[in-house]
Amino acid sequence: MNETELRRIDRTVKQWLHMSREFILTKMQQNLKVATKTSRKDLVTNVDKENEKFIINKIRTFAPDSQILGEEGFGDQIKSTKGLVWVVDPIDGTMNFVKQRDHFAIMIALYVDGQGVLGYIYDVMGDELLSGGPDIGVFQNDDPLTAPENINLRDGLVSVSGPMVVHNYRNFQKIADASSGLRIYGSAGIEMIHLLKGEIVAYVSYLKPWDFGAGKILAESLGLKVTTVDGKPLDMLSSDFVMVATVKAQQDILPIIGSNV
Repeated sequence: MNETELRRIDRTVKQWLHMSREFILTKMQQNLKVATKTSRKDLVTNVDKENEKFIINKIRTFAPDSQILGEEGFGDQIKSTKGLVWVVDPIDGTMNFVKQRDHFAIMIALYVDGQGVLGYIYDVMGDELLSGGPDIGVFQNDDPLTAPENINLRDGLVSVSGPMVVHNYRNFQKIADASSGLRIYGSAGIEMIHLLKGEIVAYVSYLKPWDFGAGKILAESLGLKVTTVDGKPLDMLSSDFVMVATVKAQQDILPIIGSNV
């Protein structure tokens, strides 16, 4: 895929995202229909579902030969990453969306034959869009984003999912203590934004493909490491404990995790 085609896709996806944001802001003025999925802490709303349908319809019209992996199940049952594969999270951080009406994101990713091409994370309430990929660079709204400094664990903040810290999964209480401090935002997209901007040095959580699809592309484009918590390659169609970090922070974290395997 050449740069001209990439930029055409990029412009189109950004248009969808701005339309999607306006749709969500309008729906937020109405009563939400909230339901649970796997537990009382795993929520879905009518807005999640309607927004996913909106984005998927746009993709199917724009690129009908694509496969689509969507969080709310309106996409395809994907068995292979061959060809164009879009990954869609219509509202990432639904609990925040319901309880706070803030700190949530829309995420879209495009992979071609398993390779990350374009990623988008849109902080809806902050109106901040991080976008791009390895061939066109990464942008914060319309401005090029500089790669974050390669800071070690000791000198940076880390973000880890709450349950991992509370239950000390793989020694993560020690990792939090070894850092400059712990931050928990409750949305993979928002956490990724903080990491991409250099405000934290590592983010670790149990993530599904729609949680990490866009962030993986953007992070790797900026020289960050994106792996399983053990430092192994990610399977794009599977869920796993995922670590996104500066090179130095990952090197600091892996031995601490290994000491408690």
